[in-house]
Amino acid sequence: MRDQKIRIRLRAFDHKLLDQSTKEIVETARRTGARVAGPIPLPTRINRYTVLRSPHVDKKSREQFEVRTHKTLTRYLRAHSTDDRSADEAGSLCGRGCRN
Repeated sequence: MRDQKIRIRLRAFDHKLLDQSTKEIVETARRTGARVAGPIPLPTRINRYTVLRSPHVDKKSREQFEVRTHKTLTRYLRAHSTDDRSADEAGSLCGRGCRN
């Protein structure tokens, strides 16, 4: 049977948590014997919100907030049937889950 190719795309607000998760997934993949490409950093998405400071007066007085979503992509190039379960376990052990 031909080997599968699996892509895992992770998103997080905290880049340190994202780096830790990708490191654990890559280690798990290499331990099972799969060939891994990555982690490949993807562009960070920045959502900016502008809010009035006061609801009734001072229309010119505003506050600005932003939410950054960091993303990475990890690819299994030579994946086996057990790699799917091991990647799932790595994600769930760290307090994160996989989404298809």
